[in-house]
Amino acid sequence: MDSKDKRGRGRPLPALPPAGPAGLVLHRDEAVLVLDKPAGLPVHAGPRGGASVEDWLPGLAFGKRRPPQPAHRLDQDTAGCLVLGRTRPALAALGGLFAAGRARKTYWAVVRGGPAGEAGEVDAPLLKRSTARDGWWMAVDPAGQPARTAWRVMGRGPGLAWLELAPRTGRTHQIRVHCAHLGCPILGDGRYGGGEGAMHLLARAIALPLEPPVAATAPVPGHMRRAMEACGWRG
Repeated sequence: MDSKDKRGRGRPLPALPPAGPAGLVLHRDEAVLVLDKPAGLPVHAGPRGGASVEDWLPGLAFGKRRPPQPAHRLDQDTAGCLVLGRTRPALAALGGLFAAGRARKTYWAVVRGGPAGEAGEVDAPLLKRSTARDGWWMAVDPAGQPARTAWRVMGRGPGLAWLELAPRTGRTHQIRVHCAHLGCPILGDGRYGGGEGAMHLLARAIALPLEPPVAATAPVPGHMRRAMEACGWRG
């Protein structure tokens, strides 16, 4: 399904594995799906339309009367674990977990440079800003909403570092801004100083305290592999 977007916006859907959308499923039970979202694909089409995860939802029903629905968001350029509810009660329960901060999320990122230490926590509130010329972005600001991200260095390479990050809050662009605040923006994150190219940020794992418990891990996407290997990762 790699044709141009059917709504005419010109953004193609990423190529699917041979099994179709089902080939992206990392976890499935009666209530929850976890999907390996490709980088470059938004979760929702937005007001302008365009290709999105929504295009794939009918193919992920697996016998249910209604297709699953996303329980949270990932940035368009972030790859990895996206949680979907398969029923309305499940979607409501998932929404409660995310709102209460009970979903344990782990991210991997390759950053430019690297932090001075080996582990720590960023505690820096975030505020949304915008201009007519540049659109909107998030910035560290004492007047913003509380935001905390724990981090540790997993490996280092020439001019790069591989970080594992655990957000303690769920603010928009939190990990991206906090990495930049550490002085090491995410590679490819042009908005926050990481330069051009594909953004090297992966929603690596998710754990949800449901019954039964849900746990899923996403593979490292192709565009991140070379930089990860330079930092010592061996897939």
